[in-house]
Amino acid sequence: MTTIEEVVPAPSPRDAGADGGPLLEVRDLHVEFHTRDGVVKAVNGVNYSVNAGETLAVLGESGSGKSVTAQAIMGILDMPPAKIPQGEIRFRGQDMLTMSAEERRKIRGRRIAMIFQDALSSLNPVLTVGYQLGEMFRVHQGLSKKDAKAKAIELMDRVKIPAAAARVNDYPHQFSGGMRQRIMIAMALALEPDLIIADEPTTALDVTVQAQVMDLLAELQREYNMGLILITHDLGVVADVADKIAVMYAGRIVEQAPVHELYKRPAHPYTRGLLDSIPRLDQKGQELYAIKGLPPNLLRVPTGCAFNPRCPKAQDICRTQIPDLLPVTERDGGELPGRASACHFWKETIHG
Repeated sequence: MTTIEEVVPAPSPRDAGADGGPLLEVRDLHVEFHTRDGVVKAVNGVNYSVNAGETLAVLGESGSGKSVTAQAIMGILDMPPAKIPQGEIRFRGQDMLTMSAEERRKIRGRRIAMIFQDALSSLNPVLTVGYQLGEMFRVHQGLSKKDAKAKAIELMDRVKIPAAAARVNDYPHQFSGGMRQRIMIAMALALEPDLIIADEPTTALDVTVQAQVMDLLAELQREYNMGLILITHDLGVVADVADKIAVMYAGRIVEQAPVHELYKRPAHPYTRGLLDSIPRLDQKGQELYAIKGLPPNLLRVPTGCAFNPRCPKAQDICRTQIPDLLPVTERDGGELPGRASACHFWKETIHG
């Protein structure tokens, strides 16, 4: 049987990590939460990779496992109740799950950084933004308070915060939502990491500010040739910035594809449902489409394909057999590079 490693093409030398392979590889990752009610299987065998200078968008509804996967990569899950029973997270060829806590701390922030979705709760309300930005340089580079503050001002300028020198001593609540998100981006960029994970970076921002934040991320990524994992439930946000997309549902990846291929021809009913849910200008006055039902309770995931209770194409096999993530091809069997779907009826979905 073809494996997912065979589905995704090898990275080019320009985009590869220092060892000639992907910058980050997640292999067969499982994450569980042991609770009083039972074991919550939040991530079930996730595989994906990111190269230098590449943007991977991870899409899905709330509860699909997007953020838990990112937290596992960063090593910030509370363990217990979380547990990683199997899988690998390889950064430049080294499995971070086998590293010591000290070794992972050296990578976190310096080599891999994360932008959290709620900037106001992520920033300390009783410390100035300049102090919080400068902490990265004081802790990791041993700079003095004066030099760290100067670096903080440089970062604030870099992410286009007006009058940075005058505002470096302001507190988080004195900034707008968009400006706070820029501060979070500045913190992530402080040590020029190889990879940034952006978890819903435009949540609660208006459309104009969303576009500004995404443009800023794309500009900085090109400048530093960073890898970027963009976690979101908003397909409109990623259309112009992502190179490839992984769609998650109930802790699994159900489809992978280059961004424009996925938008043009989805190969999974769940992906098609997400795309059909996007409001369109040519459908003025019509009722918006919504996927029926709710995401499953991960304590009691349906047998077979987890999407089968909501899927318009579901048949008996969908209720009994979990579909593998397998290559997607043209009608004539021709290869579609980078495309994979976990659906028993992907042919009817993509070619129907």
